[in-house]
Formats: sequence, structure tokens, C-alpha cells
Amino acid sequence: MSIAEIRKLPLLEKFHILESIWVDLADRVEEMPVSDSDKSLLDNRLRRIESGKARVLKWDEVKHSIGKL
Repeated sequence: MSIAEIRKLPLLEKFHILESIWVDLADRVEEMPVSDSDKSLLDNRLRRIESGKARVLKWDEVKHSIGKL
């Protein structure tokens, strides 16, 4: 299906297709290769969180802090 064909679809049908794609991606996320550098970065971030040197913020906290620093 081309982008031109997709643009002609009704909005509701686009949402149904998008939802189907999202479900498929979620079901297959483990198949996605992760590079060694990405693994290292994620492991480092996890260690920082576990050691208390960093913390995980909720999206609402981040959203409301943008531009306030």
C-alpha cells in the first residue's frame, strides 16, 4: 500500500491499521536486535538508578518541567 493510498483511507480505518501494527510490534519486540553499545548504555543507566545516582521520572513530571530550567 502506498502513502498516497493510505492518505485516501478514512481516519477510522487508519486508526484500526495503526492499532494492528502496534499490537504486532508489541508482540515481536523481543525480536528487535539491540547493539552492544545500546546494551551498555541501558545497563549503565539501570546501575545508576539502582545505586540511587539517578531516578526515573514520570512523564507528567518531565512534561511540566520542560522550559522551566
